[in-house]
Amino acid sequence: KRSIPQFSSLHLLLLRPIPSDSLPLLELREDPDPVLDPGERDLNETELRSVLGDFDARFLSVSPPEEDEESEESEPLLDPGGVLQKETRSADPEAPPGWRQRPNRKLLRRLQLWLRALSSCPLRRAWTDLGGRFWPRYVRAGVCPSKRSCSVPEGMRCRPAGSAHLTVLRWRCAQRRAGLRCAWIPVQYPVITDCKCSCSP
Repeated sequence: KRSIPQFSSLHLLLLRPIPSDSLPLLELREDPDPVLDPGERDLNETELRSVLGDFDARFLSVSPPEEDEESEESEPLLDPGGVLQKETRSADPEAPPGWRQRPNRKLLRRLQLWLRALSSCPLRRAWTDLGGRFWPRYVRAGVCPSKRSCSVPEGMRCRPAGSAHLTVLRWRCAQRRAGLRCAWIPVQYPVITDCKCSCSP
């Protein structure tokens, strides 16, 4: 028998993923048995919206959403156009001891902007397909850039630094004396909300 029953704290304790402040977030592994999938009659959108309650279309989608306009991962140029290299080369390396060259404010400003861009860890949002056992199936979650180092010298990486939870419905089946019983149960699904430059854990 499949239904949408009243929920209790015991039901929530038996679910995955369990809300946690632990980062990074771990990937959910599903039993591939199709018997555990919801059928067409279990996917009544009107009924499911009623059970879910608040539906934020900015972060939840029932159908495959369009790709975000944000780039996959922007890479800051180490020295755009060789400007820094040309300007630093103008300094006199053979100046006598005690001689102070007048600070180049324009160069210092460029260096500050470059270092800020290099060490930044902007959060990128991307749509994630949770699979047919979640409703809504698509969640817009945060992703931290990871292809480059964010420190000088290299070594540190952008890593998750904060998380929040979105309420979605989870299709859960349990074996009972009368047979397999399945139901939609609300769960708190964790998403990354902040990134920071840090050492490897």
